[in-house]
Amino acid sequence: MSRRKQWNDTVIGSTFEGFIPIIFLFTLWIYVVNKGTVNTVVLPTPNMVLNTLSTKIVNGSLLAELGVSIVRVLEGYFLSAFFGIGLGILVGLSKNMQKLTDIVIQVLRPIPPIAWIPLVILWMGIGESSKIFLIFLGGFFTNLINVSEGILYTDSKILEVARVLETPKWKVITQVIIPAALPSIFTGLRVSLGSCWSCVVAAELVASTSGIGYMISNARNYGQMDTVIVGMLAIGVVGKLMDVFLKWIESKVLAWNIS
Repeated sequence: MSRRKQWNDTVIGSTFEGFIPIIFLFTLWIYVVNKGTVNTVVLPTPNMVLNTLSTKIVNGSLLAELGVSIVRVLEGYFLSAFFGIGLGILVGLSKNMQKLTDIVIQVLRPIPPIAWIPLVILWMGIGESSKIFLIFLGGFFTNLINVSEGILYTDSKILEVARVLETPKWKVITQVIIPAALPSIFTGLRVSLGSCWSCVVAAELVASTSGIGYMISNARNYGQMDTVIVGMLAIGVVGKLMDVFLKWIESKVLAWNIS
């Protein structure tokens, strides 16, 4: 069997396996609705959701709301990555920094972003900055923890070799420690991206009149569960596509780490 054919069979097989849970859930959905177990007001039929989806795509409303949310998510995400990775490197490299920040980080990290909404409104008002800040909080601690842990658990044998060779400290940091921590850094970036998408609905509850979170919240108020599901699916699909893109970047940057 040729390598190309083997690769194609692997990709097709893994793709099919990935769709098995989706097929199962879709079948279960149809079964539950058709049996009348759940009222269609609570759980709309697949046809109702597909009709709403096609209508919102045709009239452009879904793409418009999604576009607003994507911009917000990316702004908050890049800020969380910049500050999370930066502070994570400092914490990972400095024991004094670890002692100084440990209690603050461990106290603030478990607080969900939605709990910050009252304070954020008082501090920043109800404009875009408050929404970006809430999304930023969703990804910041994930990046910080993954980066600092990745640096702290750098293979001691590699560091010992660097010491024996009397490698300058700045070279050890830039050419040994940070590259060794890259797998952990990319894990943090991927997980934090999902967290930022999870926070967008909460962020758009802050006096928002646009965005996919606003669309979901508004539809919920009017009992339009088909629109709610469309919004949820849109978030899931876009989040997955972004994760695939991050995985592709990771595979290029960490080609040396892929067996």
